[in-house]
Amino acid sequence: MDGRDWGIFLLPYEQTVEELKVKFKTMRAELKKREEYTPIEFVTGRVKRLSSILEKAKRLNVRMEDLEQGIEDIAGIRIMCQFVEDIRRVAEMIRARKDLEVLYEKDYITNYKESGYRSFHMIIKYPVQTALGLKIVLAEIQIRTLAMNFWATIEHSLNYKYRESLPDEIRLRLKTAAEAASILDSEMSSIREEILEAQKTFEENSNTTTQVLHAIHQLYFYHLVNEAIRSQEEFNEIWQRQDMEAMKELLLRVRAMISEAKKGDLPDGL
Repeated sequence: MDGRDWGIFLLPYEQTVEELKVKFKTMRAELKKREEYTPIEFVTGRVKRLSSILEKAKRLNVRMEDLEQGIEDIAGIRIMCQFVEDIRRVAEMIRARKDLEVLYEKDYITNYKESGYRSFHMIIKYPVQTALGLKIVLAEIQIRTLAMNFWATIEHSLNYKYRESLPDEIRLRLKTAAEAASILDSEMSSIREEILEAQKTFEENSNTTTQVLHAIHQLYFYHLVNEAIRSQEEFNEIWQRQDMEAMKELLLRVRAMISEAKKGDLPDGL
């Protein structure tokens, strides 16, 4: 091993991971506002541990001076999706970005590994602005479903425990579990529209509830104390029976009271 400062060596990778996490989380938020649904469920990232870097370099016969080109996943981003169909869409959006360059892709969903591992990998070049200037960093983006990620996390832990030499029984069980995860993804895809509709309804109801509570709180600001108390009591009763149509009507009435108060013409009440 050479005498380099490994902390400094990893700095651009740490910066790359943080920047990419922010960018993909921002992309998720924008898609959610524009389309009410986003193919990105959540985003994580990590810099490979030094011990893992050295072990991989040894396994791939990569020299210490060639680590930056020879180990492509020192910086890693993981994007989780609800449905298999979402993976292709996310990959397409990444290809279209101008702030990174996709070098190549590895489709382990269509061509899954013998172990059962499924995921979609993209190796990218990312320009990161360091204190010493611009540096091009290699990074790996993994796109997978929640089921794929659960399986891969377990397999990774077991491989670490057994040092890549899994007992045959465990290897077989993992392969069976991978098939079960694939079936789960297929089943979820078959009822995708129903799931999305349910999620949309939940989101709308949650937003309405929040807006009503916020509007009732505003009544106190305009000194409409009695109206606020009555509105809160009505909210409690509506909440108990989960009548969202009545909740929307209450929101309209409370907002009307606020609008009148702003004009200096206090309403008579509910």
